[in-house]
Amino acid sequence: MYLHEVLQGRGRIMCPASAGNVVISARELDSALREDVPVIVLEVGRETGEGHGPRLSYAEGHIPGAHYVAFEKDLVGRPTGTTGNGPLPEVSDLQDRLRAWGVDDDSTVVVHTRQNPAVATRAWWVLRWAGVADVRCLDGGFAAWQALGGPLDADVPTPAAGTAVVRPGSLPVLTAEDAGRLAASGHLIDARGPQAYAGDPQRTGTGHIPGAHSVPGSDNFSAGALRDATELRALYAPHLDGLTIGVYCGGGVSATTTVLALASLGVEAALYPGSWSAWITDPARPAVTGNQPGAHPATAR
Repeated sequence: MYLHEVLQGRGRIMCPASAGNVVISARELDSALREDVPVIVLEVGRETGEGHGPRLSYAEGHIPGAHYVAFEKDLVGRPTGTTGNGPLPEVSDLQDRLRAWGVDDDSTVVVHTRQNPAVATRAWWVLRWAGVADVRCLDGGFAAWQALGGPLDADVPTPAAGTAVVRPGSLPVLTAEDAGRLAASGHLIDARGPQAYAGDPQRTGTGHIPGAHSVPGSDNFSAGALRDATELRALYAPHLDGLTIGVYCGGGVSATTTVLALASLGVEAALYPGSWSAWITDPARPAVTGNQPGAHPATAR
């Protein structure tokens, strides 16, 4: 699943992500940067308003040439009453940001974070959804770069002049209706933790979409790195039958780890960006609590 030949024809990283190459190791990235292979590096930070924030950490030392990506500002649109917590960004805004980071349509982009891997996989997913064909997650994140002893730089790159054209829909997305249909077929995956999936029968708005199966997004990783193909195939074995797979979570973030994990196996999964936070905006949509998928109303007719 990793790049084994970083330097190939015309000095570019080859093997498109569609072939399952969705991550890059710290060693491979270091080799590419040392050989001046044109790679755009993005460090993604999700500010919490507490303590030593990721932007300050970035300013103190980052992978040379890396641009800082503000999670909420750059990767999430403005929520409304029905979109859920993490809607897709506006196309025009995203295109401006991609170009400022120097992204062209044929760029190789490497995204990483110092935080939960889902912070980076959301960036990976948004860029792929926008039509950037070759986007990789740094396997193990910034911690892997530090463990390698990779160089750091405090210089903040100036805005670039990329030419990327955003083509929304380059990865599949689900509406609430789509998610309900996949849940009825047994191929909707809930990437939240077990407690969120189970919910509380005494509290409305908790639980999961009836028919959805629980596979927490955190299970895709071991020590911050993506699990190997054998482990991932075992994890998703019940769903690898060639039928459409959908994924959701609380607000469209942790589910992107599942899309990435399945993509590493060559399996395309569709994301429900609104996820549970959008599903529950309509009280007519069914919900079930407990640790079992439960029957979706569509299967009981």
